[in-house]
Amino acid sequence: LTVLNAGRRYLKVEDLSGKVFVTSGLGGMSGAQAKAAVIAGCVGIIAEVDEAALLKRHKQGWLMEISNNLDHCIARLREARKNKIALSLGYHGNVVDLWERLVHELDTTGELLVDLGSDQTSCHNPFSGGYYPVQLGFEEAKQLLSTNPGKFRTLVQESLKRQVAAINRLADKGMFFWDYGNAFLLEAQRAGADVEKKGANKTEFRYPSYVQHIMG
Repeated sequence: LTVLNAGRRYLKVEDLSGKVFVTSGLGGMSGAQAKAAVIAGCVGIIAEVDEAALLKRHKQGWLMEISNNLDHCIARLREARKNKIALSLGYHGNVVDLWERLVHELDTTGELLVDLGSDQTSCHNPFSGGYYPVQLGFEEAKQLLSTNPGKFRTLVQESLKRQVAAINRLADKGMFFWDYGNAFLLEAQRAGADVEKKGANKTEFRYPSYVQHIMG
C-alpha cells in the first residue's frame, strides 16, 4: 500500500509497471519490500549488505533474483523497466554504491532510472549495526564496530552524507523519495546531510514520511 500510494500521490499513476523503486534492507520488517514491489507491479532493486538476509528472502520466494554486480543490476533494471516486467532484485552490496551508480548513469546517459526511492535500514540504531558504512565491506565493518566504535560512527555519518547527496541529485531530476519511519532522515540530519526543508523549521525535512504523507 505504501508503494502504491507513493505512486498515486507523487507520480500521479495507478499503474506502476515500468516504474523503478530503489531501497535498502531485507532483514525483519524491511524484508517485505521485495514482495511489495512485485505486488505493486514495479521494478524493485533492494540493497542488502548481509548475504544471509538476502539468501533467506530469496529462499522464501520474496526476492526473485540476487546479484552482487552493479553492472548486472543496472542491465536488469533497464530490461525490466523497458518491458514493464515486475521484478524484485536483491543487490548484495551497500545501497550508497547503488545510489551513486544511478547518479553516474544520469550524468553519463541523461537517463533517470529510478522513480521512487526509500530506505529501510535500521537507522534508529545506526552505530550498533543498524546501518553499515559504504567505505568498508560487511565483515570489515563488523570488525571495526567491535574494535573502534568511534571510527565506525564517523564512517556511518560520512556514508549517510554521501547517500543523501546522491538521493538529492536524483530527486532534483524527478525521483520521489520518502522516509520509511526508520529515522533515516533524522540520523542524516545529525550527520550534517542536506535534508532540511528550505524555508521551514529545523524539524521539517525535504522528504515526506510514509506515515503522515503517504499512508495518512
